[in-house]
Amino acid sequence: MPVYKIVIEIFQGNGGQLQKEDSRIIIPDYSREGLCAWMYLGDGNQSYRVGQRFDYPQEAGRICHWLLDSLQGILSALRYGILLPWSYQGTPYEKMVDPKGITTEYVRCPDPTESGIVVKVIRSLLAE
Repeated sequence: MPVYKIVIEIFQGNGGQLQKEDSRIIIPDYSREGLCAWMYLGDGNQSYRVGQRFDYPQEAGRICHWLLDSLQGILSALRYGILLPWSYQGTPYEKMVDPKGITTEYVRCPDPTESGIVVKVIRSLLAE
């Protein structure tokens, strides 16, 4: 059975710049400012940024629980070698499909407002 590495990358979203007063985090109006609360809070010291990557499942605890729930179907499919049929050609979400190399999928978080984000799931073949 093939062995894959799965990485989740923040592809689109706005985390703003984490603000603190002493050690207390200042909570902005997320929806008014179009900020993703998970990205804004980041690791508690810095906001997460577009391009930031998380190894799955090792760093699943660092990922927003709502986002992770949205990802479960895609993660299960990719972990078992499934290739999904859509391609989104000509869009920013055009995926890469290479059963012997890297395959990507894009998933939007469930937040329907401008605060919602998109992640890219990257599957790399490690061994067959």
